[in-house]
Amino acid sequence: MKLVHISDTHLTVPGERMGGLNPHLRLAKALDEVRTQHSDASRIIITGDLTHWGEPKAYLSLVDNLKNLPCPVRLLVGNHDDRAAFLAAFPDYSGNPAGFINYAETIEDTRLIYLDTTQPRTHAGHFCAARRDWLREELNKCTRARLFMHHNPMPLGLPAEDKIALVPEDRIPLAELLNTFRERIDYIHFGHVHAPIHGTWCGIQFASVRSTGNQSIPDLIEQESLQGAPMAPSFSVILVTEEGTTIHEIPFTWEGPVFSTGTAWEDWAKPTAAE
Repeated sequence: MKLVHISDTHLTVPGERMGGLNPHLRLAKALDEVRTQHSDASRIIITGDLTHWGEPKAYLSLVDNLKNLPCPVRLLVGNHDDRAAFLAAFPDYSGNPAGFINYAETIEDTRLIYLDTTQPRTHAGHFCAARRDWLREELNKCTRARLFMHHNPMPLGLPAEDKIALVPEDRIPLAELLNTFRERIDYIHFGHVHAPIHGTWCGIQFASVRSTGNQSIPDLIEQESLQGAPMAPSFSVILVTEEGTTIHEIPFTWEGPVFSTGTAWEDWAKPTAAE
């Protein structure tokens, strides 16, 4: 199974920039790369901060961006999103009885579980008892799962970033739940941090992904301010087999030279000067 993981597109009203960048152009380039190089993907999963200010016109632009793709797209909301505006543009995501955008599907014997970790008017993540009850039911009825969410549920050792991770009052009971089902969960995938970070939590491997817009600069000292810059973006391609998971970081805006070299020993030999 191949999954394309995109995150933090931060779309604006078309014509408006975000952080000095054109987020619409960045997303369009990412999706063009998917069309040309990853048309065999099973799903494209965009883990939140779909828009920057939660504006209806920004969501309508996302509707246009997602046309003519080679596989289904699954969307999650982030802290910059507005649920009502999102659902107005994407009504197929409504219907969760608790009012959250949690849903799941099974592909090749793996339950892909998509989680809503947002709460209005805060950038920190939340995953309340109602959401945990829903997740427990999903994990109870599957034997193999993979979780996707916007916020990092665990602290990452980045003092400023960790202030807007999943709040401790929800993190602790979620950790207890995941510890119960750790043998069934292959991976946790999230966005939010605008950087590729890998590790384990509750005995489960996790991976984040860069934004298609601005990137964060991991700062293990800074206590208050998030550090970022308009560095090169990427998305991830997740390859899932019975033996494990491989994640490739895909740069999609490079326009410079690309060098091709063979794999034989002689292909890397030091050139000899002509006599």
